[in-house]
Amino acid sequence: MAEKRDYYEVLGLQKGADIPAIKKAFHEMAKKYHPDLHPGDKAAEEKFKEINEAYAVLSDPEKKSMYDQYGHAAFEQQTGGGPGPEGFTGGFNFDDILNMFTGGFGGGSASRDPYASGEDIHAQMDITLEELAQGVEKDITYTRRCLCKTCNGTGAKPGTRVETCSKCHGSGRIRTRRQSLLGFVDSVAPCDACGGRGKKISTPCEKCKGSGLVKEPTKVHIKLPGGFDVTREHQVNRSMGHAGKDGSYGELYLSVRVLPHKVFEWQGQDLFCTVPITVTDAILGGEIDVPTITGETTKFKLPEGTQHGDRFSISGMGLPNMYNKDRKGRLIFTVQIEIPKNLKEDQKQKIREFSELCGEGNYQKKSSFFKTLKDKFNKKKTGND
Repeated sequence: MAEKRDYYEVLGLQKGADIPAIKKAFHEMAKKYHPDLHPGDKAAEEKFKEINEAYAVLSDPEKKSMYDQYGHAAFEQQTGGGPGPEGFTGGFNFDDILNMFTGGFGGGSASRDPYASGEDIHAQMDITLEELAQGVEKDITYTRRCLCKTCNGTGAKPGTRVETCSKCHGSGRIRTRRQSLLGFVDSVAPCDACGGRGKKISTPCEKCKGSGLVKEPTKVHIKLPGGFDVTREHQVNRSMGHAGKDGSYGELYLSVRVLPHKVFEWQGQDLFCTVPITVTDAILGGEIDVPTITGETTKFKLPEGTQHGDRFSISGMGLPNMYNKDRKGRLIFTVQIEIPKNLKEDQKQKIREFSELCGEGNYQKKSSFFKTLKDKFNKKKTGND
């Protein structure tokens, strides 16, 4: 069996992290690996289970304290006679200690019904960069657990009775007492007779098979303003998550991913692109067309002697601010000088004549580069380097 990873490591935290940090890390990792975002991905499903297991322990102050002292051994049955944590020896059973603090977390065979209460859904929506700039309205469709309409969530076939569980008397929990090294230990676990529901169904609903829940496709209309903050997850709608058997619903959280663009990249409110220009544009300067996110172009006046790779910016042509539409980012573009190919002989001759007219004095970078290189070698020869 593979060795369990440290729970703090699972959540990407340092040992001893406090509970607020644990909750924040859990939320970030849970939305990253949630099965709803990775349908059919077994690795993501196992990762999600591992994250939930770590959070179940570290988010509870008492369980966290036990784990900080004894590690995974605090939740494992100790049967050997070798030394245990903190110097204990012999057949020490950490479940006995744990049950005193947790009410059966480590010892009972029954586990909590995962569908007892509502659960949040983490969904993702893809948008284009144009939609991020201009705002967008879209419908997203997803599948969620809902209360069965046929039986109104009772799990019983319409017209039949739902009886109170005789074993737990409707509480859904069973309390047991057993002898331990430290005396009698009480533990509480979900009732195995009714699955923790507190009631028994003699004739299950044919639609939900007695669970009270069914999976249904759900459509939600999403409206995003221009400049919508895509760096964080947003709560879209309360009670649009999964339903629980207790009738509660989780929430719907939405992450937005901006698809790659053929022309622009973006960072914050700024847009970035590369604009090809001619040799003549670079030498003489003048107006050039620069693309914008609206699909149109805007005029920009290049200075004379523009160099390949020079960067320019135009204020107010970037992405809007969702809180203030009048505040827009910059459009930042880098020029790329395009060298003509397949010239005819008479064209080449004109360029040779042009080069002779310019002379070396018009190529300052080239002259400076070779002068620096020459000075460097002269110093080496004279031993002054």
